[in-house]
Amino acid sequence: MSAPIDPTTTAAWARLADLEASFAPDLRAWFAADPTRATRYTKQLADLHVDLSKNLLTDELLAALVALAEETRVLDRYRAMLVGEHINTTEDRAVLHTALRRPAGAEPGLVVDGQDVDHDVQEVLARIDAFAERVRDGQWRGLTGKRVTHVVNIGIGGSDLGPVMVYEALQPYATAGIEARFVSNIDPTDLAQKTADLDPETTLFVVASKTFTTLETLTNARLARDWLWAGLAERGALGDADGARAEAVAHHFVAVSTALDKVAAFGIDPTNAFGFWDWVGGRYSVDSAIGLTLAIALGPDVFRELLSGFHAVDDHVATTPLEDNVPVLMGLLNIWYVNFLGAQTHAVLPYAQQLHRFPAYLQQLTMESNGKSVRWDGSPVATGTGEVFWGEPGTNGQHAFYQLIHQGTLLIPADFIAFVNPAYPLEDGGQDVHELFLANFLAQTKALAFGKTSAEVEAEGTTGALVPARTFAGNRPTTSIFAPALTPAALGQLVALYEHITFVQGVVWGINSFDQWGVELGKKLALEIAPALGGDEAALAGQDASTRELVAYYLAHRED
Repeated sequence: MSAPIDPTTTAAWARLADLEASFAPDLRAWFAADPTRATRYTKQLADLHVDLSKNLLTDELLAALVALAEETRVLDRYRAMLVGEHINTTEDRAVLHTALRRPAGAEPGLVVDGQDVDHDVQEVLARIDAFAERVRDGQWRGLTGKRVTHVVNIGIGGSDLGPVMVYEALQPYATAGIEARFVSNIDPTDLAQKTADLDPETTLFVVASKTFTTLETLTNARLARDWLWAGLAERGALGDADGARAEAVAHHFVAVSTALDKVAAFGIDPTNAFGFWDWVGGRYSVDSAIGLTLAIALGPDVFRELLSGFHAVDDHVATTPLEDNVPVLMGLLNIWYVNFLGAQTHAVLPYAQQLHRFPAYLQQLTMESNGKSVRWDGSPVATGTGEVFWGEPGTNGQHAFYQLIHQGTLLIPADFIAFVNPAYPLEDGGQDVHELFLANFLAQTKALAFGKTSAEVEAEGTTGALVPARTFAGNRPTTSIFAPALTPAALGQLVALYEHITFVQGVVWGINSFDQWGVELGKKLALEIAPALGGDEAALAGQDASTRELVAYYLAHRED
């Protein structure tokens, strides 16, 4: 793998620095001078209508950004990823989440490190389809012969954030009478609340852990197994014969894991384990077997349509010129905002309640990927990297944090996402509520872009000290993403869009977006501290003074 290119040494970076030195954005003037601006800066990405015109972007700046992508060889590295080169350098692995959504029979075939990737992916997908249908049509039943009504996904990180986000987004497609729930937090409250009203006779657990060693997931899985046994015993459904408990687990637990020995030791039949591969990073895994819960609750056809949406974006990136390549352009704009205009955060604001978990999903995708300070060859980065992604659905956010975006002193680029047709069309006194909702979506980006001058404020009759308080500077950058409806394909396109935005930024910065060593130290230290919480004096003595004081407080106040 070639060494990263220092972006600050490129001619394009120097040109961007020159542009920034004299940059005076004026979206009002730009739109007035160019009636075609909205049309020229609006791009189509499969079902997604992406309006970039309200970004702080000019033709000259666009040319420099495209040149930066060329000089840092963004598309070369993308092609290297697609064919399975080991671009995850610290773990010496291929990065092949794009292979999870390649259509069956895609040519040329994909063989990486001796593995027939296409064959293996399609084999697992076929097993997922078959198992999901068994559960949905009632062939798979619990220990007492009752149909499954609830499937509980136990995972954390990518094994939770992706599935729960997709399930919430596509709930209108959950028509088989099976409800999904998701447990991730090791705080016992999470499992207790998610199972409080469930019937153990009709509940199926999916334990999602590639290695079947994840502390939080395995702890919650054992607690769920205890809950199952206790519930079945209380109903007289758990016999005293040897193997009764094992039989209960076999009827009510399946796994997403490749550690078949550990799966079996837990009590799950290895034939009911669905694997994926070390070239699938957790935050890129929702379209792998990690999506098993989705295939059960939403149906295999919906899951396949989701995959088709992912693939449409993969193909767009591979085949579209840079100047029209939506994920590349959005990634480059983020570089412009972070490295030249000083932005430190990025808001994602879906005007769709179904996407209420989408910003949380993006937090892991973007910040775990690009929160790095060394490049993929181990050398220090030459620029700032990463930004804090955050957001909430509109219109809730309008009554919370939009004040900061509109009139605060921070530059906060924002992506607004909306859909033409609602999942639940309703009227209020003859008013189409969705149209009122979308009016807010459109109004916010207009207000952020064009603001309100003091003269306009005074023309409305406001005077004195209230004038500056009611003045809006404008020139706050936004991207508007519209789609006909929140379909499985459109959702897949949205997720893949941000995957590739993240990829583009990582390549320009020269970092490995596919490892996550930063999460390991805290996990290791937690294992060392845990005995101290249990009263181990030697473990306590090995801690720093602050940790010792906090543990002492815990021990003094813990109620037996």
